[in-house]
Amino acid sequence: MNRLALDLLIFGGGVAGLWTLLQARRAGYRVLLLESQALGGVQSIASQGIIHGGTKYALKGKLTAATQAISDMPGIWADALAGNGSMDLSAVRVISPHQYLWSNGSLSSSLASVFASKLMQSKVQAMAKDQLPAPFDAPGFRGSLYQLQEPVLDTASLMGELAKQALPHCYHYSPQQMHIGVEGVQIKDYLLQPKQILLAAGEGNAALMERWNMGVPQMQTRPLHMVMVKGLLPPVFAHCLGASSNPRLTITSYPLAEGQIWYLGGQLAEEGVKRSEQAQLAYAKSELEKLLPWMKFDHLQWSSLRINRAEKASAGGKRPNDCHLSTLGDVMVAWPTKLAFAPRLAEQVLLQLKNSPAQSGDLDAPSLELPKPELATLPWEQVSTWN
Repeated sequence: MNRLALDLLIFGGGVAGLWTLLQARRAGYRVLLLESQALGGVQSIASQGIIHGGTKYALKGKLTAATQAISDMPGIWADALAGNGSMDLSAVRVISPHQYLWSNGSLSSSLASVFASKLMQSKVQAMAKDQLPAPFDAPGFRGSLYQLQEPVLDTASLMGELAKQALPHCYHYSPQQMHIGVEGVQIKDYLLQPKQILLAAGEGNAALMERWNMGVPQMQTRPLHMVMVKGLLPPVFAHCLGASSNPRLTITSYPLAEGQIWYLGGQLAEEGVKRSEQAQLAYAKSELEKLLPWMKFDHLQWSSLRINRAEKASAGGKRPNDCHLSTLGDVMVAWPTKLAFAPRLAEQVLLQLKNSPAQSGDLDAPSLELPKPELATLPWEQVSTWN
């Protein structure tokens, strides 16, 4: 039996696990990551790639706890994307340096006052009529458009760059081949003996917590029914204001050799979990025709994706305001909640690691004779049949 002492063993190769691994290694800790599926995870690769700054959480006309918690994230990501931060993500493709908030009418006075607040002034800019990008530059657009200082990333590029940097320390494993004992975690002929363990596997945390006999924290899943539209479309990165605190519709785009993929979320995706695929696609087309009535949506290809967002359980199943990290003995459980929260979560893990000294000796653990995980693919690359 090959024994390997570690400071930290991470389960889950989504954005939270990969970012934490790289940050922990930079801090001098001996770390390995185990992934049962593909690097890039399930939720991470299927996210809309938005580095939120909290604007959409202020859509009821007041600054919320979620707005405060996430407000610093775009700056941290901007440093990383420029290669100047604690993480070098300068090779990651930024599809759009900002996104937009659009309204088919005028802003309420309460929302206008929030946008004018000190917290939001540097993040929200009203667009003049002669500055409107497509498709809002059409004569048929009678509403208002605001530019948000929140970039949109190519999630395949992001996960690919994180995986490239982390791959030497990542391994694929089968949960059926893992045994947990008092001496450590056994996988095949290896006995991994970490001082601390981080469960960062999204929805997969439920099964891992059961393996460690952990009853808390409890997890909740909030399902989404996303829509994908493919064809000759302009690139759009925008939230459409609705009646609720969530955007009525969120559109992000991904460039193809010819045309674009429009990836649709927001209230459409949340309420769409009750609809069949055909009903959801029909509803999505109807929404686009209502919100962008000067555009034509015939001769496009349509598909949908059901995905669960895994989070720490909250009262009434409401969306948590922040990422979550809790500790029980030597096991930490984490849910980032949002792609943008990955740096914040990694920092919280590092604070926990500081409670115990790092392993002495060579930082690089010996290479294990275990397979390497593959990289996850974008949702629309997995679609075999389009409607």
